[in-house]
Amino acid sequence: MMNRNNNLRSSEPAGVMHSLKKLAIRHRKKLAVTFFLVVAENVTFLLYPILAGIAINAILAGETLNAALYGLMVLCMWFIGAARRSIDTRTFARIYAGLAVSVVLAQRKYQLNHSAIAARVTLSREYVDFFEMHLPLLITSLSSLFGAAIMLLFIEFWAGVMCFAIVFILLGFVSGYARKNEWLFMRLNNRLEKEVDYVHKAGTATLHRHYSTLARLRIALSDREAWGYLWVGVLVAALFTLTIVWMTRSTGITAGHIYSVMTYMWMFATSLDDAPQLLEKFSQLRDIGKRVSTDDEIHVTGR
Repeated sequence: MMNRNNNLRSSEPAGVMHSLKKLAIRHRKKLAVTFFLVVAENVTFLLYPILAGIAINAILAGETLNAALYGLMVLCMWFIGAARRSIDTRTFARIYAGLAVSVVLAQRKYQLNHSAIAARVTLSREYVDFFEMHLPLLITSLSSLFGAAIMLLFIEFWAGVMCFAIVFILLGFVSGYARKNEWLFMRLNNRLEKEVDYVHKAGTATLHRHYSTLARLRIALSDREAWGYLWVGVLVAALFTLTIVWMTRSTGITAGHIYSVMTYMWMFATSLDDAPQLLEKFSQLRDIGKRVSTDDEIHVTGR
């Protein structure tokens, strides 16, 4: 039986990432517009603290027109965000519709049971969700993380240096963190693929054991994310404390400068907060990619 499964896997068509690549090419114009808006939104986020600092100084100086331009910048940010949210849902809903068909047809060819096919179609949705939600989040997090650190190098040098030091410290733990998450997702997805069979055939004790195992695995993943969040918080607290001490001992600092520095530090901190969640998502997708195959020939040329 094991040899048969191995033979089936070795002869399967291209995986879900290959199909998504073809789907991305097919919808390239819509995706280009979507990610252009993501980049534009991130540029406005990076400029926001500096422009807000200028507005604060303009308010204190009684320069009404310069201060009021801040409202125009806020309107521009929300307009770009609204446009992105409207466009990306239309694009990714169509991509998933095509991907689901290709996954079902591919899994049928390899004589998998209905439970496994249904589970793998649901799992394939995670890839589309990655493009729709997590890839923009990744772009936003990286641009905010390094953008804020670079801006701090210019306006509060040692705060910027400490931001880069925090990034290098955390990078040392990424590999081990991701491997453990992938192992947990492998066990979780193995269970999910058999869930329909459990629902139809399993007795009370087996059902309790199945759902208790699912709960333990999800709790373990959540605990790892929580611990990652806590350690990020410890490093960020040190960043804020040291920077505030440095600014307190400096002379000639304006209110706008203080606001800009604090906002860039919060931007850096919130970007780091996203890291455990993004690493968890990457681990989940790696495991899904090992078990979900697609039939590219049938879908990609369709409408």
